[in-house]
Amino acid sequence: MQVEMTTRRSLELTSLVSMLVAAPLAGQSEMAAYLAHDDLTRELSALVDGSDIATMRSLGRSHEGREIWLVEIGRRSGPALETRPGLLVVGNLEGDHLFGSHLALITIRHLLDDAGSEAVDAMLRDQVVYVIPRLNPDGAEAMFATPLADRTRNARPVDDDNDGRMDEDPAEDLNSDGLITVMRVADPNGAFMVHPDDARLMKRADPGKGESGAYTLYWEGRDTDGDGFLNEDGPGGVDLNRNFQHAYPYWARDAGPHMVSEPETRALMDFMIAHDNVAAILTFGHSDNLVTPPSSSGNLADPAVLDLAAFADASLSEVFSWDAPTSGAGGRWFFFFDRGQPRVRGAQPGRDNDPESGSRPATTVHAGDVEYFKAVSDAYREITGIAKVGLNRKAEGAFFQYGYFQYGVPSFSTQGWGVPESRDAEEGEGETPDTADAPMPEPDTPVRGPGGRRPSGRQGPPRGGKEQGIDATVLAAADSAGLEVFADWTPFTHPDLGEVEIGGFRPYRLTNPPSGMLAEYGGAHAEFVVKLAGMLPRVRIAERDVTAHGGGLFTVSVEIENTGYFPTALEHGVVSRAVEPTVVQIQVDPEAVVSGDDKTTYVQRLAGSGARERVGWLIQGRAGSSVEIVVRSAKGGTDTATVTLR
Repeated sequence: MQVEMTTRRSLELTSLVSMLVAAPLAGQSEMAAYLAHDDLTRELSALVDGSDIATMRSLGRSHEGREIWLVEIGRRSGPALETRPGLLVVGNLEGDHLFGSHLALITIRHLLDDAGSEAVDAMLRDQVVYVIPRLNPDGAEAMFATPLADRTRNARPVDDDNDGRMDEDPAEDLNSDGLITVMRVADPNGAFMVHPDDARLMKRADPGKGESGAYTLYWEGRDTDGDGFLNEDGPGGVDLNRNFQHAYPYWARDAGPHMVSEPETRALMDFMIAHDNVAAILTFGHSDNLVTPPSSSGNLADPAVLDLAAFADASLSEVFSWDAPTSGAGGRWFFFFDRGQPRVRGAQPGRDNDPESGSRPATTVHAGDVEYFKAVSDAYREITGIAKVGLNRKAEGAFFQYGYFQYGVPSFSTQGWGVPESRDAEEGEGETPDTADAPMPEPDTPVRGPGGRRPSGRQGPPRGGKEQGIDATVLAAADSAGLEVFADWTPFTHPDLGEVEIGGFRPYRLTNPPSGMLAEYGGAHAEFVVKLAGMLPRVRIAERDVTAHGGGLFTVSVEIENTGYFPTALEHGVVSRAVEPTVVQIQVDPEAVVSGDDKTTYVQRLAGSGARERVGWLIQGRAGSSVEIVVRSAKGGTDTATVTLR
C-alpha cells in the first residue's frame, strides 16, 4: 500500500496533534480501538484463523499469567521458514506504549490482506516476518484501569525502599480526577521555581542567575506506610526495555534484579537463541534511532524528556531520613540512591575492574555500519512523513541495543510518531503561551511530614548528560492546536503537607495517539515493514562454471551474490563474532578436492546490493556426473546449484 504524499504531510503535521488528544480513560471514544489483552488475543486469532501464511503461538506467560503472542508470517512453499532471512517486529515493551502493539497488529493485517500484491508476495516467498505485538501485557492492562498513571513496567512486585514490604506506598489520586499527576509544594528550601515563560511549567532554579528555588515536587499521593517518605514504594515491576544485556543499568530500580530476569524478556531471548535467521529487528518503544539515525561517530540522538516528570522523580533520587530517638544518641538512617538503588559500579571501570585490561563493550555504532542506519532512516522518514521525534528516552538495556551490539544485526527503534514545530512557531509566532491562572501558595514555611519530619524530597543534583526537556515544545504545539494535554494546577489541602497544588501532564497522552489515527499510522508503518524486509540480505549462486582438464580433473567455480541491501554481516557483527560467516560447500568427498578453496569455504562478510564472491575448487570426478554446491547464510538464507562435470 502506497502512502500518498498528502497523507505523509498530514501525518507529519498531525503527529503531535494525534499524540496529544489521546484520552486513554476506559470507555472514552478516542481510545475505542485500543485493545486490552483478551481483545487483542481475539483479534490476532481472527486474523490468523484460516490463513495459510500465518500461524500464532505463545512464547510464554507474563508475571500475571497473560500469554505473550507471536505471529509468524511467510508462505509455506519453498525453503523452511527458519532458514529464510527473518524480520522481527516487537511492540509494547513499555507498558504505556499500546500504540506500538497496534502498529504491530495493523502490520499483521496489512501483510495478510495484501499478500497477493507484488511486493508483499515477494517478501512472503523469500523472507519470514515474526511479530510480537505486546511483550508487556501486564503493563499494558494498567491503561484500562483507574486511576491512570503512566506505567512502563511489568507486574513483578518490588521492595523499592528495602523495608521488607512490597508496593505498600503507591501514588494516589488525591483529588479524584482519575489521574496521577504531580504535586507542587511551597518550600523555601526547594530546588524548583515556576517557569518564567509558562506558569504551568517548572524549572530548576539557577543560583548563578540570581534564581531561588521555592517549590518541591512530588508525585501525587500520601505517605501511606508512615515512614516519612512519599510514594517511594509504588506498584513494583521491571521496565522490560531496560532488562536486556547491553548497557544494562545495574541496580537501577526498574531494570530488574539482573539481566533477562523477567519471564517476558526470557521468552523473547529464548526465541532469539532458537532463531539465528533473524536478520533485522524493529521495535516500537520509547527510544529512537530511526527518525534520527546514529551520527557519523555512531552516537544516538540526545534524550528528550519531560522536565516536570523528571523533577517529580527527583524526590525519589536520594531517599534520606533520620529518625532521632527521644533521648540519647543513635537513631535510624536510611540511604537509598538513584530512586532506591545504591551508587555502585557493577561492571564499570574501577579499581577492581581495570579499564586498560581487554577491550570494553562497544557503545557506539561501528563506523562501517552507520551508512545502513542512515539509509533505513531516510526510507522511514519518506514513508511515514515523521521528521522529528518527541519523547526520546535514553537507551539503557534496551532490546534494540541487544539486537545490534550482541546479536549483531541492524536493529531499529521508534515511537511511531513525531513532533513537528507548533503551528504558531511555523508562522513565526512561536512564543510559549502563559495560560495558567491558578494562584500559588506563598513559599513561607518548610513542608513537614508526619510527626514533624520533613518528607523525602532532597531534589538531588541537576540531571546529568544531555537530556533535553521538551515540556515547552509539547505545550506550545498543543496550545496552537487547541488541545488539552495538561491538567491545570488546582489547590488541594493535603492531609500531611497542608496546602499544595496538583496538576501536570495527563498520563498516556504523550505516548498514544487517538484511535482515529491508528489506520493512517499503521498503514505507513506496514509499508515500512515491507520496505525493511526487502532490504534483508539474500544470498544466491549467481554463476557457475566447469572446466575439464582431462584425466578426471575439473575446475568448478561459483560466484556467490548478495542481492539484498544489507550485508550478510554488519561490521560490528563480525567484530563481535555474533554472526556466523556464510558457508559455501561443494558436495563431494573431502579427498576429491585436489586444490583451490576448501571443500567448506567461509565468507566472513558479503556486502549487499549485488556484491559477489568467487569460490573455486580443483576436484577429481567422473565425467558426466553431477555435483551440488550449497550456500548457507545465517542471515541471508540458502541456495543450491548443480553442475555437470564435462
